Amino acid sequence: MAPRREVAESCLEFLYIELVQSYERKDAECAEKGDGRASRAALESIGFQVGQQLAERYTIDRARFADHLEVIKFICKEFWSEIFRKQVDHLKTNRHRALFVLQDDRFRWLRHLSLPAEQTSNTEAVAKYLVFPCGLIKGALSSFGVNCEVTAEISEDARKPTQCSFEVRIK
Repeated sequence: MAPRREVAESCLEFLYIELVQSYERKDAECAEKGDGRASRAALESIGFQVGQQLAERYTIDRARFADHLEVIKFICKEFWSEIFRKQVDHLKTNRHRALFVLQDDRFRWLRHLSLPAEQTSNTEAVAKYLVFPCGLIKGALSSFGVNCEVTAEISEDARKPTQCSFEVRIK
C-alpha cells in the first residue's frame, strides 16, 4: 500500500479561508458589473465534488450501507474523523421526517477566522465559510445514492464561536 500523503492542517485551513475570501472578492467585482452572486454555488459545487471523491476513497473496501441511518453514522464517525480529526459531537435524528442534525461543538475550519470588530452578528460573516462543508456532506451522501439538502447554522453564543450544526434533509 502506498504511503498516505498528508498536508499540514493549518495550511489547509488558511487555504480554505483564502478560497472563500477569493470568491467573495470575485462576487464584489461581479456586483459592480450587475452580475449575480456566484460564490455560494461555486463553493458548494467544489465541496460536492470533493465530498464524492473522499467518500469513494474512504469506502473502497467496504460493503454497501443498508439504509440512510447507516450512511449518516458513517459520515458522523469515519468521514468526519478523516477530514476534521474528530467525530461529530452530537447527532439528532428524526427519521419520520428524514431529517438529521450533525452538531460540531468545535468546528476546526472556523477556529482561525478573524472577523471585523464592527460586525454586530458573526452569523452572516461565518455562514459563507460553511457553504463548502455543506457541499462536502452533500457530495459524500450523493456518492451513496442519498439525495439531500444540507444547510448549516452557527451558534450565536459568543462563548462558542466555533459551534455549528449541519442539517441534512433527505429528499
